Amino acid sequence: MTPRLYQFALSPFCRKVRLVLAEKKIDVELVDERYWEPTTEFLRRNPAGQVPVLRIDGMMLSESSAICEYLEETHPEPPLMPSDPKGRAEVRRLVGWFDDKFHNEVTANLVYERVNKKLMAGGYPDGRAVKTGIMRIKQHIDYMQWLLDHRRWLAGDRVSLADFTAAAHLSCLDYISDVPWNRSEIVKDWYAKIKSRPAFRTILADQITGFRPPVHYTNLDF
Repeated sequence: MTPRLYQFALSPFCRKVRLVLAEKKIDVELVDERYWEPTTEFLRRNPAGQVPVLRIDGMMLSESSAICEYLEETHPEPPLMPSDPKGRAEVRRLVGWFDDKFHNEVTANLVYERVNKKLMAGGYPDGRAVKTGIMRIKQHIDYMQWLLDHRRWLAGDRVSLADFTAAAHLSCLDYISDVPWNRSEIVKDWYAKIKSRPAFRTILADQITGFRPPVHYTNLDF
């Protein structure tokens, strides 16, 4: 049975799983889920009412990092985690950084305020939250530049789950033109490299009803 991913196209957590699936060349059926209006059927798949949920190997898996590590263990090629404990710890640290700190300080304040609120009929964006997101993303880009000044990729010499996690969040923000790419050429070049990978093709093809991405969104050379 073909794996099936229940997802929301502008969720960074769903995009992270999709990128890992594509990088490992695992065919998957995508099912769009309005998780903010969960059905009884969807809650049976994940009682938390959250996406992503991956049906694979006769199981229902939820929580993006758990899904990605399962895929890494069951489909080890190409590897997205280092072979040494120190390297794996650094990848997990950065995955946590983007899925927790970056998400709460940036993604939630920009994507969720500008897009999700409208889709969920949740009212107008909170101006203070948007201002906070605009300020915080600059600090995170500065940190990414520092990492890339010392490494080829975010966590080391090889592309890893850390890069796909960061790219998943930034791709959502780039869809609504909220990434100040002119702040760092190094970070911009890193993103150009990762979004040029075949795994990114379906991500760049996503269209969110009522929101059109900027022209540069699908341009691999910006």
